[in-house]
Amino acid sequence: MSERIPVIGITTYRQSATWGTWPGVDADLLPAAYARAVEEAGGAPVLLPPVADAAMAAAVADRLDGIIVAGGADVSPSRYGQEPDPAVTVWYDDRDASELAYLAAADADELPVLGICRGMQLMAVAAGGTLIQHLPDAGGDEVHSGGDGVYGHVAVNVAHGTRIAQILGERAEVECHHHQGVGEHPGYVVTARGADGIAHAMERPGDRFVVGVQWHPEEGADRELFAALVAAARARAR
Repeated sequence: MSERIPVIGITTYRQSATWGTWPGVDADLLPAAYARAVEEAGGAPVLLPPVADAAMAAAVADRLDGIIVAGGADVSPSRYGQEPDPAVTVWYDDRDASELAYLAAADADELPVLGICRGMQLMAVAAGGTLIQHLPDAGGDEVHSGGDGVYGHVAVNVAHGTRIAQILGERAEVECHHHQGVGEHPGYVVTARGADGIAHAMERPGDRFVVGVQWHPEEGADRELFAALVAAARARAR
């Protein structure tokens, strides 16, 4: 009997979209690169729309082997007790609430988790942490934000002996597109930083795979992070 393929849920956006002759339709969306990366790593990707409450998130998590919290818009500053910086103008309360519920459900079921860009930031907020609302105001390099439709390229140094180092080695070139970063991060250890000191990866100590990266590995040529998540999901499914 063949081994069961692990099922990986990936959170999505709910925004207005237009296709064909249908303008401005509410749609649950995600760049296809995420699902392709999971499939290439040997997992079965499932898209997770925003859900209304924690019970629904828990019901979904019960059927998954791992979760990816995808990139996207800023997290509402109210989620970490701050007023919005002038540079923070768009957030989606329904997505914030839904993804926080998915993370709580993942913790309850001890699912492997990978947070990507916004996903890493939300993981910090879920743990009671804070965000740097606009990196240039805190001495962050402008390269993080790339440009319209263009990713910035950043060299990151990875701490020796960490899970990220085991996956990627101790130095990596990564694709970024963000203007915020993780500030306080209770329960997590920062495991990679850029030259300006901004946190680019963090992980929760222990055997469970709980990793956040500030970059977009789905846009890179390698699939090591997705392969590591799928391997952790496969081991849990056994």
